[in-house]
Amino acid sequence: MDLTKINSLTELFFYQFEKQKDKNKILLSSLKEPKKDYSWQQTFQLINNLTNELKKYVNKGDRCLLISENRPEWFISDFSIMLSESITVPAYTTYAERDYEYIINDCTPSIVFVSNTEQFNKVKNIIKSKNFIKKIFSFENLEELNKDDYININSLTLDTKNNNFKIQITRKNPACIIYTSGTQGNPKGVILSHGGILNNCEGAIEILKPLITNYQTRFLTWLPLSHSYEHTVQFVQITVEARVFYAESIDKLIKNMNDCSPEIMTAVPRFYQNLYQKINTSFNKTTGIKKILVKKMLNLGLKKIKKEPLSSIEKILDSILEKIVRKKIKAQFGGSLKTFVSGGGALDKEVGFFLNAIGLPTLQGYGLTETSPVVSCNPINDIRVETVGPPFKGNEVKIAEDGEILVKGENVMLGYWNKKEETDKVIKNGWLHTGDIGVFENSYLKITDRKKDIIITPGGDNISPIKIENELVNSELFEQAIVYGDNKPFLVALLVLNDEKKFLSEDKIKDEIENINKKLSKIENIKKYFTINEKFSIENGMLTPTLKLKRYKIIQKYKNNLEKLY
Repeated sequence: MDLTKINSLTELFFYQFEKQKDKNKILLSSLKEPKKDYSWQQTFQLINNLTNELKKYVNKGDRCLLISENRPEWFISDFSIMLSESITVPAYTTYAERDYEYIINDCTPSIVFVSNTEQFNKVKNIIKSKNFIKKIFSFENLEELNKDDYININSLTLDTKNNNFKIQITRKNPACIIYTSGTQGNPKGVILSHGGILNNCEGAIEILKPLITNYQTRFLTWLPLSHSYEHTVQFVQITVEARVFYAESIDKLIKNMNDCSPEIMTAVPRFYQNLYQKINTSFNKTTGIKKILVKKMLNLGLKKIKKEPLSSIEKILDSILEKIVRKKIKAQFGGSLKTFVSGGGALDKEVGFFLNAIGLPTLQGYGLTETSPVVSCNPINDIRVETVGPPFKGNEVKIAEDGEILVKGENVMLGYWNKKEETDKVIKNGWLHTGDIGVFENSYLKITDRKKDIIITPGGDNISPIKIENELVNSELFEQAIVYGDNKPFLVALLVLNDEKKFLSEDKIKDEIENINKKLSKIENIKKYFTINEKFSIENGMLTPTLKLKRYKIIQKYKNNLEKLY
């Protein structure tokens, strides 16, 4: 299939459906409701049914707000919205009421999709006063409403006659408006085109080609589909004719991996950081021969991923350790994993080296919502951990004079919804200014910093707080960390201790900070710190829905405590 000749994401689905419709293959599976499987044929029919109903309420270009956890109906609704020539506006289920109100006022949706009563309750007070909202659609019965006031999409009757839609969608048409979660301020609605996402699929196929087999490749999806990363992944899944499993929750992720034995899984850096901490902690508890084997396996794995040659004896030993150590590690994650793909933020290099060394291949990519979202990714046959891989086919990447990464191509957003001035600030002469600093190393892109998150010392030194924070949270002691010190004589830190370490003595914490300081340059050393008990979370507004620290908000809240350290 030549993706450059496909005009829209709905055309992509219909093209693949024609190849699959007589094979009785399962496309979508819910791990929360194990019997809830949808074949290609059922998915196709449900999309058509919902589109028929939706077209009674929407015109071309209308927005449809979609608030739901990951589940098969999410996929069905997204395609139905696009097929009705409307625009999907996904929203996180973890948003506060003021966030929903801002988004609803900003994009003025004609339709609101909610998965259940819990999600409906988050927006019901807002909806009451909005006369532009024509109908509520749901995936379950809504206890709060009379049945005449909403449409449960699962109650729609099959209509096999009206399946031919005259679609006037081109690659330049908007497919969705994805609001960036933002580490500060109100979110901005990023308008992504059908062509932009198809362009991303094209690049992804190049990366995944060596991993895709003739049978259905299994994907486990848990990162919210309202995030541009996972949203685009669902179209990649269609492109490779995959089977998609929807996880129950982040807490049950390891169980779910054993339930469906995924071959490919995408996640954000925080997931891999947690994985690293857990596996490393269990390694540290080993004794005797087990400890020796684990240490040797890790050392040889690191040599391989760093492309250092192995001697003949080391090759034999590594082959044995593959069977008796790495195979057991893989078994904890379903046993079939071919690769993790990391995106949505910078993956700490220590974590990347570690996971690849122990037999859990982890490809780091780079992108942002504004680029549909992927710009580049490491290929499986040449992983360079400290980079984010070569740019995807179809987009141009260059480094500006000040080191900023600039991107141009079909994958670049159409603009921010209702924000021309903001759009013009970041897209100049067709080039998107990413706000990230980077360099090319042998055609692989390497992110070196973030423009907005640089600490500048009185002596003019530029320091990356993220680099130091990664060192801190890689420790068994610290769950989260914020480094502070812009225009200050030295750096200080706010630390959240791991649950198991909350009662450690001050001396133990001090010793750990000293050990971490040894890995850092003198100007990067943490001179003072304080600890807090409350974790940063989505609920308390200190984390974005993709688990990034809202640095600005955290610093504002604890500014007095931080300043007292000077």
